Amino acid sequence: MNNFADDDMGSTQPITVSKKSNVKIHTLRSFDDFPKWLTPDELANFLYESLKPYEDPLPVVKEGILDALEPSSNREPGFVLIAEKDDKIVGALIMLRTGMKGYIPENFLLMVAVDPTTRGMGIGASIIKHSFELADGDVKLHVEYDNPAKKLYERLGMTSKYAEMRFHK
Repeated sequence: MNNFADDDMGSTQPITVSKKSNVKIHTLRSFDDFPKWLTPDELANFLYESLKPYEDPLPVVKEGILDALEPSSNREPGFVLIAEKDDKIVGALIMLRTGMKGYIPENFLLMVAVDPTTRGMGIGASIIKHSFELADGDVKLHVEYDNPAKKLYERLGMTSKYAEMRFHK
């Protein structure tokens, strides 16, 4: 059904970010939507490597992809966006559905990453904007205060409403 070793991948109808850059965005709503040139494992490795130094462990990244496309609870699936240039992944985003509404936004932008060699070309902004268009309801994300991407999120209209606090057992 899912998974990180499945070779039978479907294809998506990508949108073109700009003809000049030749970057296309693929929307994945299930594991069947992966383009033939990309596997779930390759996506997970891309996210893990491209998010450094803010990366999560690789198993957590894989779990995030699985949770977006095949949530284990009664939540609706989210989606994954893939920015591609010449059959090579240059950006990715994972959006989860929270199953909530109101005080907790309906969507959680779990991860967004751009290949370090293509940063500054507008790829991150393009996939984030596209995710806002696709998301049904409000979107939240967690970002570390010293992450340079925080400025991009603010330019795209995101605001810091709360400070997140956690208790670890």
